[in-house]
Amino acid sequence: MPRKKWEIPERQATDEDVYLNRRKFIRRAGLGTIGLLAGCIPEKLLNPATLVDPTKYLGPTIIEPIPPSEWYPAPTNDEFSTLDRPLTDEAVAAKYNNFYEFSTSKDVWRYIDNFEPAPWTVEISGLVPEPKTYDIDYLIGIMDLEERLYRHRCVEAWSMAIPWTGFPMRDLIDFVQPLSSARYVRMISFFNPEVAPVQWDRSDWPWPYTEGLTMAEATNELTLLVTGVYGHEMPKQHGAPLRLVTPWKYGYKGLKSITKIEFTSEQPATFWNTLAPHEYGFISNVEPQVPHPRWSQARERFITTDSNPTELRDTLPYNGYAEYVAHLYE
Repeated sequence: MPRKKWEIPERQATDEDVYLNRRKFIRRAGLGTIGLLAGCIPEKLLNPATLVDPTKYLGPTIIEPIPPSEWYPAPTNDEFSTLDRPLTDEAVAAKYNNFYEFSTSKDVWRYIDNFEPAPWTVEISGLVPEPKTYDIDYLIGIMDLEERLYRHRCVEAWSMAIPWTGFPMRDLIDFVQPLSSARYVRMISFFNPEVAPVQWDRSDWPWPYTEGLTMAEATNELTLLVTGVYGHEMPKQHGAPLRLVTPWKYGYKGLKSITKIEFTSEQPATFWNTLAPHEYGFISNVEPQVPHPRWSQARERFITTDSNPTELRDTLPYNGYAEYVAHLYE
């Protein structure tokens, strides 16, 4: 039987996997600049001399966010699915962490009952075309979440292996399109002494907690903005609803409960570098050959379970991620 005019050969049909992921494609297309859609726009509309605004031709870009009920569990990134060490027990990780707004010891979970990370917004400002404040559910919902198993190394010489869920920070940067003059990213946590006892007790500390990265660090493939852990929504003691994870740096660079992200041309002041500049630098990479002023960084206590909390391991340069980041510091 002759092929009808509207029929195409089977070899030209869209692959089923591509079709089933069309929603992801549509959302991702909305994250980029209008240049991504140039192939669909008449050439005359792309010519600045015509004074035709191509966004009027396209209409407003609407990105449909995925609802929170569909965020977890997220697909595993195969490149970061295994490590040279076992996974840290979830219950141990939940009760042994730092969040200095609430406690200067590891029992953060005891002091977070009054902290409410919802509703929550994140302000994007500085050297961007359109400063804007986003509802956290919308911001997370338009990103493609994935799970990555990372080593976590604290400057206090202990470590864990944690499965984070989040999205690469460079996806957010692609979305907001910072100006070429942006050289750093400044990130700020919340300030509320009524619910964060250490912000009240240590009022002389440089609150709110602030961190920063170079643009090269922020756009590195390892840099993750995290929303979940162990396959579910992130508990409050880990920095809900949004925290930073840079696994080749010491853990204090991992700002928790982010409220503001600012793009700037100047290196920003950071919390621990301001409070104790002789001990904590801006870069803060894991360097086993460089001791902390008060202890060696050559070895670490790897924490797995309550029954085996003190396994000693040699610390790896860049926490084992040299192949991804060493070139940033040559």
